[in-house]
Amino acid sequence: MRPTVLIVCAAISGILLFLLATASANTPLFARNYTLLIGLNGIIALVLAGLVFVQLRSLWLEYKARRFGSRLKLRLMAIFAAMAVVPGALVYAVSLQFAVKSIESWFNVRVDAALESGLQLGRATLDILLDQLATKADQMAIELELAPQVRSPLLNRLREQANVESATVFSPTGKIVATAETELGTLIPEQPTTAQLRQGRQTSGYRAAEGHGAEGLVLRVIVPIPSRRLIEPQLLQVTQQVPRSFAMHADSVETVHRDYQELSVARNGLKRIYTLTLTLTLLLALFAAVAVAFVLTRRLAAPLFILAEGTQAVAAGDFSPRQALPARDELGVLTQSFNQMTRQLQDARAQAEANRAAVERNRAYLESVLANLSAGVLAFSPDGHLRAANHGAMTILNDELQDYERLRVHDWNTHAAFRDALVAGFEGTEDDWNRQIEFSNPDGSTQTLLLHGTRLPESTGGGFVVVFDDITQLIAAQRNAAWAEVARRLAHEIKNPLTPIQLSAERLQFKLADRLDEEGRSMLERSTTTIVNQVEAMKNLVNAFRDYARLPTPVMAPVDLNALVRDVLALYDGSRVMIHAELAAETPPVMGDASQLRQVIHNLLQNAEDALSDSDSPEIWLLTRSDARRVDLILRDNGQGFPPEILSRAFEPYVTTKARGTGLGLAIVKKIIDEHDGEIRLANRETGGAEIRIRLRSAPQTESPAHG
Repeated sequence: MRPTVLIVCAAISGILLFLLATASANTPLFARNYTLLIGLNGIIALVLAGLVFVQLRSLWLEYKARRFGSRLKLRLMAIFAAMAVVPGALVYAVSLQFAVKSIESWFNVRVDAALESGLQLGRATLDILLDQLATKADQMAIELELAPQVRSPLLNRLREQANVESATVFSPTGKIVATAETELGTLIPEQPTTAQLRQGRQTSGYRAAEGHGAEGLVLRVIVPIPSRRLIEPQLLQVTQQVPRSFAMHADSVETVHRDYQELSVARNGLKRIYTLTLTLTLLLALFAAVAVAFVLTRRLAAPLFILAEGTQAVAAGDFSPRQALPARDELGVLTQSFNQMTRQLQDARAQAEANRAAVERNRAYLESVLANLSAGVLAFSPDGHLRAANHGAMTILNDELQDYERLRVHDWNTHAAFRDALVAGFEGTEDDWNRQIEFSNPDGSTQTLLLHGTRLPESTGGGFVVVFDDITQLIAAQRNAAWAEVARRLAHEIKNPLTPIQLSAERLQFKLADRLDEEGRSMLERSTTTIVNQVEAMKNLVNAFRDYARLPTPVMAPVDLNALVRDVLALYDGSRVMIHAELAAETPPVMGDASQLRQVIHNLLQNAEDALSDSDSPEIWLLTRSDARRVDLILRDNGQGFPPEILSRAFEPYVTTKARGTGLGLAIVKKIIDEHDGEIRLANRETGGAEIRIRLRSAPQTESPAHG
């Protein structure tokens, strides 16, 4: 049970007791808040009863479940509850009887009769005084009837004779005719109301005691003045001040009588509220006893619980220390000794866990390194089953290698060249071996792999580790560099003698043309023309060599690819090939060298025209597509496509299917695209024809594009 609940309940109980005391001392306040106080007392009593019930039910469930310590808790709580209930019930009975008897003693029949008699006595005295004042008023009215005219001196004389404080004569309409006052400073007497005047015209007249005891009582009498004429009579008002002491005593008696009646009416309510308050006090004491019993039980049984939990934890393999108690008794010392023992066991286990964690970290680190290697790594068991493969291996082989661990490497159905190289290395006698293999993929591309295998020591379980890398691009780069060097040297060596050969042929024709006959002159012209044409062809070949070997570094700038394609297509308006342009709208500019990209488009269109030379209805499609980061330039035709043996080597120099081609066109295109940090792919369309897809990176949006 939380101490907060006890504090809240105690605060609410204190507030209710304070309200009860205030209400008992102030009857009107009690009368207004009687229902509220009853409701609040009932609610707090129910809350306390509910809390006690919850605690008892919890303890009973623990007892039924035979939880360790539940019997001790039940026994201690029963003792504390008995110690609280017996004295509490006795005090409750005595206090309840005392409160009820005290309340009854407040209300005595003689006190009630005395107050009632005092109140009647005051009322009778006022009635006698009113009768005397009415008699005086009647006598004054008779004498005023005999007077020929009512004057203030006459009225004042009659007032003095009657010994009254004031006398006033009113007309039938309520206007003052004459007045006489004891106090000369009063000019206008207090006028009666219309209802009082109406009652005064009656035979009995008007009589009443007005005012309050603290402010003073005034006796007022209004009687009609008899008249012999048949007109409405005038009215005479006579007032007399009641002695102040008498008025105060009468008011005090009336106030006490009223308060006594209110208190009498609230007598049963006071009994109920006192009864509920005492009941609340008893429940609070019982609840506190139960709470203290739970607290003390937990403290006394805590060492036993710690030992019980520690024993179960050690049996389950948990050697962590339990919570130690600062107690100096035997139970506290026992728990401390037990914790010392488990702490030693925990230290031993922690050391073992630290060693295991270090091994796991090293293994995870090794796995992370292998996973991020671009090279492929495969681990095999001694009998040739695949045990592990990193992501690089799957990427190079373009295979997820699923279910390969169930097969020996000898039984692989795919990657035949790779499999044969592994089998040959595993069956060899060398612990370390190297292989370089080249094979063709299903898409027609050629791939070259460099393998290095190692036999693992028998102390670690044996097996093999194979590390391999894809060196296709490296070999292609080496081949391109070699071809570039060859092209540079050939261009240098061949270009020098070409011009003298051409000039010599032209000089021979010029010198010998006039000295030969017609037949000889015709042969000379044909021969010199052949030499000049072949020299020109050699020059073109040398220029192609030079362009491939000395391609200038591109000057990168934003280029409007669509505009560049339109400019190039304008040069092919007279071509026999139908060229369709499908340029995507709002294509972003690309980063590139406009002149080199123009050369790329020219080369692709010329190659496509040459490939469609034998087609009856040649067509070329030039398309642009874009996404958030890249722009694609796609060229398609309806020709025969690339031969399978050429598709994988199309970008190599001097690889061509054209009889008069140099084989440098696609090689130059590939070199330009590589220097633009782009991609180029060749493929054959399923519907026939070839497709070349070039992907270039988009330019930043802040730069303005150019196209030529």
